[in-house]
Order: sequence, then C-alpha cells, then structure tokens
Amino acid sequence: MKAVYLIALCTSLLIAVSPAQAQRKEGKKLAHTQNTSRPATQNDAANNGLPPTTMDELAAKEEKTSIFEDPLQGVLVNRTVTVLGNDFYQYFANYWNQTNQESRYSIAIYERPTARFGSEIWIQFRQQRVFHTFLAPARQAAKGVAEAAARIVEQNIMRSELQRMTFIDQDLGPEEF
Repeated sequence: MKAVYLIALCTSLLIAVSPAQAQRKEGKKLAHTQNTSRPATQNDAANNGLPPTTMDELAAKEEKTSIFEDPLQGVLVNRTVTVLGNDFYQYFANYWNQTNQESRYSIAIYERPTARFGSEIWIQFRQQRVFHTFLAPARQAAKGVAEAAARIVEQNIMRSELQRMTFIDQDLGPEEF
C-alpha cells in the first residue's frame, strides 16, 4: 500500500517539471555560457534587452541574496488548540499581514486553554514573549483583541530588534542582561 503511494508521489513530481520548463532552463544555461565565451553582438542585446554584463551582474546579485536570505522569513506558526484560539490566530494573521506586507519576522502564537480563565494566549518572537493575554470564552471578543495584539506585537518586536542591534558588550551574551 505504501509502495503505491510512493510511486504516485514520484510520478507526480516527475510530471511537475514539464519539458518546456526544462528547455527554458537549458536555454538560460546555454545563453549564459555563450555570453561568457564570446563577445556580445547586437542580436544578444536585442534578445535580452540588456547588455550581457548587466545580465551577469543581475544573476550574481540574485545568487547572493538567495544565499543570505532566510527562507522562513515572515512565518506565522499556529500553536492553538481550540476554536477560540484558532479564531484569534485567523484574525491576528489577517491584521498582521495587512500591516506588515513584507514581514520578515517569524512569530509563533501559543494557546493554553483553562477552565477558569478561558484561553491563555501568548505570542513569541525569538523565544521571547512579546504579547500575553487571557481570552474569555466569548468568541466575539477575539477579533478586537487580535487587532490590538497585532499592534502591540509589532511595537514590541521593533523595540526588541532595536535593543538587539544597539546593545554590544563583549562581556555579556544577549540573554545575560
């Protein structure tokens, strides 16, 4: 049974790369090697729209940014367990994505349901709590709290990042002040 699923997965992955995409990739590789091995002609400039040196520079910049960028930037992790917590997460994610279009901060939203207080919800950034609250069992309150939480989390993250960037001491580690 597992073998059937494995074969289906492999064939779907093979089908995902179409022959046209493979030809385009090979064409780019050939064009790149042609640009480096012979002088540029008018046809090359007309086909690419840019001189070959500019194309090489753009490719080099693209490689540098892909090496140093974190692929998991801007991830919101949902660690809620109840319907109330999931509602809070959905509202928070909507407000967070509206205010931070190109967010590079990864945060996690945790929930611990309690019988006495409703749900305890906290948000962590770099293993530090930047927001903590208790939600009453009434689901309609989650929307307002999530909107306020998005603003508070953004302010606390900015404050934390500013402190992290400006505090430099050879004797203390970042967690020891």
